[in-house]
Amino acid sequence: MAWNEPGNKDPWGRNKNNSNIDGVIKDFKKTIDDLFGNNGSVPPSSKKNAGFLAGIFFVVYLLSGIYIVNDGERGVVLQFGSFNEITMPGPHWVPRFIQSVEIVDVSKIRSVQQKAVMLTEDENIVSISFAIQYDVKDASDYIFNLREPDITVSQAGESAIREVMGQNTMDYIITEGRTGVAADTKKLLQSVLDSYGAGINVQTLNILEAQPPEQVQDAFSDAIKAREDEQRYINEAEAYSNEIIPLARGEAKQMLEQAIAYKVKLINAAEGEASRFTQLYNEYKKAPDVTKERLYIEAVESVLSNSSKIMIDVEGGNNLLYLPLDQLVNKNQPKQNDMQQSESEVTIMDRINSNKNNFNLRKRDLYNE
Repeated sequence: MAWNEPGNKDPWGRNKNNSNIDGVIKDFKKTIDDLFGNNGSVPPSSKKNAGFLAGIFFVVYLLSGIYIVNDGERGVVLQFGSFNEITMPGPHWVPRFIQSVEIVDVSKIRSVQQKAVMLTEDENIVSISFAIQYDVKDASDYIFNLREPDITVSQAGESAIREVMGQNTMDYIITEGRTGVAADTKKLLQSVLDSYGAGINVQTLNILEAQPPEQVQDAFSDAIKAREDEQRYINEAEAYSNEIIPLARGEAKQMLEQAIAYKVKLINAAEGEASRFTQLYNEYKKAPDVTKERLYIEAVESVLSNSSKIMIDVEGGNNLLYLPLDQLVNKNQPKQNDMQQSESEVTIMDRINSNKNNFNLRKRDLYNE
């Protein structure tokens, strides 16, 4: 029997007079007629509702594109996923679904810390711990060229410090070489990150710890202590040298000045004695007897002035007076205490002065003759 004979069904499971496609078409047409009316025109109320919804959608679209970049941040604008521009701090707007924004904090100081065991130039092993601090200098490179910035910085830092450690000896690294190793590593790390286009600026790299392995820690501690003692002894010797040398130079200069002063003193004294002798000789030629007597009296006076016993020979007398001046005069007392001398002492001093005046008168008379 043929499938198109009366009473037979469609081989695709539909009847000839009432198919599923026709029903769907009819339902869709009915819906359109109900929405726009039987004549196909749009009701005024539907137009108003559609405009209101379109306005709300447009406002929401505009507001969704506004973003604000704070101080210390940069906005990386992407257009269909590719880099477009970098925006500075302030309010900005982008068309949504066309452009997007990634905010990057470029002022934040990020840090990573790591500890590793490394080989030195003299084939020794050093356990070292270091910390790296960095910030972002190019926001676009930081976003596009790095997937895990901290991991990249940590691995690049370890590679750089291994290279620097391999160029220095163990003693230098664990003693005075930490600052130099850190500076060289920072420079090398920055060069590596720039070659990656990472957009990262290394702020500091600090060596937190550098020491030999635990198995030989005691031996190296003794070696370090001995080196410190050596340096301490050197410093003490230099301090003593700095103290004693200026002192010796000062004493030498003082002795030299004293010698010069003594030389000048002797020369002046010799010149004075020579002048005095010349003057005395001239006087002696004029009056030899008077000069002899004067010289004798001055010599006796200079000798007896240091003696505590004095003998006085009075002219025309037969008695020789003895005065125990050590009991009458106290040489250690000041001159103002001499006012306490007795009346007899004053009389004796007057007689001595009178004799000296008579001698001077006789000398002057002889000189005038």
